[in-house]
Amino acid sequence: MRMLYLRLFLSLSAFALFCFETFPITTTMARRQGESSGSKSGKDFSTAIPRWKKLPNRLVVDLAVIDDNSVVSLHPYTMEKIQIFRGDTILIKGKKQKDTICIAVADDTCEEPKIRMNRVVRSNLRVQLGDVVSVHHCTDVKYGKHVHILPVDVTIEGVTDNLFDAFLKPYFLEAYRPVRKGDLFLVRGERRSVEFKVIETDPREYCVIAPDTEIFCEGEPVRREDEDKLDEVGYNDVGGVRKQMAQIHELVELPLWHPQLFESIGVKPPKGILLYGPPGSGKKLIARAVANEIGAFFFCINGLEIMSKLVEESESNLQKTFEEAEKNGPSIIFIDKIDCIAPKREKRHDEVERRIVSQLLTLMDGLQSRGHVIFIGATNRPNSIDPALRRFGRFDREIDIGVLDEVGRLEVLHIHTKNMKLSDDVDLERIAKDTHGYVGADLAALCTEAAMQYIREKMDVIDLEDESIDAVILDSMAVTNEHFQTAFGTSNPSALRETVVELPNVSWEDIGGLENVKRELQETVQYPVEHPEKFEKFGMSPSKGVLFYGPPGCGKTLLAMAIATESQANFISVKGPELLTMWFGESEANVREIFYKARQSAPCVLFFDELDSIATQRGSSVGDAGGAVDRILNQLLTEMDDISAKKTVFIIGATNRPDIIDPALLRPGRLDQLIYIPLPEEMSRYQIFKSCLRKSPVSKDVDLRALAKRTQGFSGADITEICQRACKYAIREDIEKRF
Repeated sequence: MRMLYLRLFLSLSAFALFCFETFPITTTMARRQGESSGSKSGKDFSTAIPRWKKLPNRLVVDLAVIDDNSVVSLHPYTMEKIQIFRGDTILIKGKKQKDTICIAVADDTCEEPKIRMNRVVRSNLRVQLGDVVSVHHCTDVKYGKHVHILPVDVTIEGVTDNLFDAFLKPYFLEAYRPVRKGDLFLVRGERRSVEFKVIETDPREYCVIAPDTEIFCEGEPVRREDEDKLDEVGYNDVGGVRKQMAQIHELVELPLWHPQLFESIGVKPPKGILLYGPPGSGKKLIARAVANEIGAFFFCINGLEIMSKLVEESESNLQKTFEEAEKNGPSIIFIDKIDCIAPKREKRHDEVERRIVSQLLTLMDGLQSRGHVIFIGATNRPNSIDPALRRFGRFDREIDIGVLDEVGRLEVLHIHTKNMKLSDDVDLERIAKDTHGYVGADLAALCTEAAMQYIREKMDVIDLEDESIDAVILDSMAVTNEHFQTAFGTSNPSALRETVVELPNVSWEDIGGLENVKRELQETVQYPVEHPEKFEKFGMSPSKGVLFYGPPGCGKTLLAMAIATESQANFISVKGPELLTMWFGESEANVREIFYKARQSAPCVLFFDELDSIATQRGSSVGDAGGAVDRILNQLLTEMDDISAKKTVFIIGATNRPDIIDPALLRPGRLDQLIYIPLPEEMSRYQIFKSCLRKSPVSKDVDLRALAKRTQGFSGADITEICQRACKYAIREDIEKRF
């Protein structure tokens, strides 16, 4: 059985190497997990990454020494193994079902399992250095009769020479270059380079340009943006979801291209995948990338667009899409926002929606070409989908496309900045570390906003009335770290916008005194975020929560915000009474939603102010209709117990009535650290005065130590009020002097 399972993976060899080359850190971690597992073979199949089957004609892409668009180099022994000779025209297959033809030459310096090709050939094959391509004989290639070639528009701006005489004629003259329809190639002239595209060839898709081949170059230039369209996205354009991409690739390619594997085992191939995650996490991008990489037709159904006032029209739209997909198999039907067209029927009174769900179920079950059509649904509300869709035989697998971790954010940042001009002071690793809770769309927006910041700075030197911008200005443009820092102020995680999530700007300097409390908070909250390896080394799980108690106005809220800032964590502030609603069950749902958002934005400090309003001892509430407070407390305890050690979520509660808090909340493993925030002593009061007045112009005759002595029994809030009143009187006096 194990050997049969391995055979299922052999068709995915190129994707395996892609994962290894693109995500070496994560792959190494997965390998280590496999080595430590209890399986006899020591192999880990948990991430569904297939093994790479080595064949003589599968070669690793290497950097070319001969920079020629028509030539690839191989080691002589490699050429001997695959039985090709110097000067042979070979067919090379790359990613996204792309292929091209080149002339093979021997190179003793090339390593045996590698093939050297220049940037143009790599681009036509949609591969990068380190990717795998397959090499095949191309004995039936013929001389071309007619070839239609057009330039790319952006590369001929300012060119006054005749394109054929200056570029194409010298390039093809007696060179016998093979070309493939759809390929791009670069021709270097005396002063500049021009890019061309092969539009048509006669005969067939491939041919060799001979001296008697007619070359036509009349027509409108090819637009660059048409070459960079969205349907060309591949695995290199998706970052941070290595494990999910591997699972999706396995569940899609094997049923579409090798359904006989499942038939030989005696099981039905998977039919559908449900992708769920916050908006902007890349669900649609992943589906497009998989479709392009494996060469399947891609049919996109938008949940909102397919709905119509007429039931028959909505059903007809669905049926037409399914019929087209079945005719053009292998194909992928992607249903975006599937919760809009397939909500739970028992909660809907609209006959249209219920009939649409029934029609969708009927169409999914009625496909004759099972194995040639795969469904991929996408939603950010999986619990709103009708349960009938989520059973085996429809959506067989549900995959969470969650918020990215730090490594994933760095991968996405590299993708979005690969074409940006960045200054040397831009530290993408630092940006990845500071963008907790960001999804791919948020990171793209951050990069765009940083670029916009630079453009705004240069508006005074750019004349918008001119038709073109000075080339010197364009060449000098570069986004700096300062632009990214400014962009942070205008962007926040889209997955968390429904909840008040902030990165507070409060530091230890804003809090006077309480040195022992600060130290304890650092050990409890900051150390697990900054030094998680230390806790793993000593086999210790970090504390989940802290309870601040003490008189009002002593700085409990300020301390919580400061520790969030110092540990670079997101901060969610929840007022106890805000959770209470008049609807049965909605208060508990509010608690679940808050903890879900906190886990999504980890590391996160979840601060419950006025905790005594929702966590009193159970059974003690008088007049509590339906026991709402007790239910909230039960939900709170459940959510706290469900917090994983891998998700650095810290709970801080604040109260001035610890005596009425339910004991279950204060046991070890929940709010097990009780910290008393006392009224400040004289030294602490002096430091509070200094903190409050550090940005204010203070006269030399103001004795802060004397003020600290006179304010015995004052809280931090009281001292802040004194400073604010003093500033108000100073402002009044300054204004009256002027008039």
